[in-house]
Amino acid sequence: MTHLLESGQVPDPFVVPAPREADETFRPVLLDPADPAGSAALAALRDSGRLHEVHDRIEDQVAELVRCRAPRAALDERASARAVAEVVDGRPDAYGRWAWYPWSGRLVHVLPEAEFRLVRTDRNRDKITREQQHGLLRRRVGVIGLSVGSSAALTCAMEGVGGSFRLADFDRISLSNLNRLRAGVHELGSEKSVLCARSMYELDPYLDIEIHRGGVTEDTIEDFFADAEDGRGLDVLVEECDTPWVKVAAREHARRRGVPVLMDTNDRGLLDIERFDLEPDRPLFHGRAGALTAADVRALDRDRSIRFLLDVVDERRLSPAMTDALGRIGDTLSSWPQLASGVMLGAALVADTARRILLGEPLPSGRHCVDLDALIPAQELPQPQGAAS
Repeated sequence: MTHLLESGQVPDPFVVPAPREADETFRPVLLDPADPAGSAALAALRDSGRLHEVHDRIEDQVAELVRCRAPRAALDERASARAVAEVVDGRPDAYGRWAWYPWSGRLVHVLPEAEFRLVRTDRNRDKITREQQHGLLRRRVGVIGLSVGSSAALTCAMEGVGGSFRLADFDRISLSNLNRLRAGVHELGSEKSVLCARSMYELDPYLDIEIHRGGVTEDTIEDFFADAEDGRGLDVLVEECDTPWVKVAAREHARRRGVPVLMDTNDRGLLDIERFDLEPDRPLFHGRAGALTAADVRALDRDRSIRFLLDVVDERRLSPAMTDALGRIGDTLSSWPQLASGVMLGAALVADTARRILLGEPLPSGRHCVDLDALIPAQELPQPQGAAS
């Protein structure tokens, strides 16, 4: 969980990590300026030389809080200032929390958790009611595979679909990932799981995020699905990895635990919904994998692994560009073609579907396509007036 200094604690060394530790960390530290321990930690941080930026717009946030609580009240500038002063009790510097982000050297002043969440999700209403939002923030979302999956995780966090997350990926950011991943050239070589968690924490420092840096393996898959200290495991799984064994093993565990699984294949907007929470005996991949188990898939060679993946997504339904690419991978193409627009569309489909499932909407298992080429087809354009025939 996000680090928070409790009352009576002395400033901890993790508040000002060494440079190497800052490269690996992904959790912010939350400091309470009204608490002696938090105040002391803030003072130590300001004197440390590690602080690169202080961002304090707390009074603007409180003004938004006032408007969210009473949208009908038409407050002029003076009345708004009085309302803000009343909330912060005349001490804006001691109100709320300070979020310290070691990887960027930023210190950001934010509202207390309940107030922060109220304001940050206020514009969701009433596509998502406040009661629904509170329920969603009590849910835990698992994401395996953080290329396509990173956009899905970030979209879920942005929309408030889940307050707790488990992220798994063994890979690091490479230059060719930047055609579809939200990252910068200064982050090349960084762990995908770390970067995804950081992006999510930068939009909500009160999230609870676990990362599995080695991805999901035989040694770690039980931990990925295990119940946390709150007695709950995953409420929904987003599976977006390319490794056949992981795809099958994750579904076997999800089915055993009654966890629904979502998968976007990033081609023709293909979305899979597998409601293992409602159908404990449902065949994996809608039956397209036959009786293959994770152990069976582990023994497949490269060609048969590719054949397995094509069977799972149904090769006949692939886009013309993807179909054409299949025979050229390893020859004139280095890997599967993917576009940022397809990844972002998939993230929207996954987040929207996860929200509806977690809110109890009657969404059955199935496979759906949101093919933009079909929905917005190319057509012959009219000739401009006066154009030569």
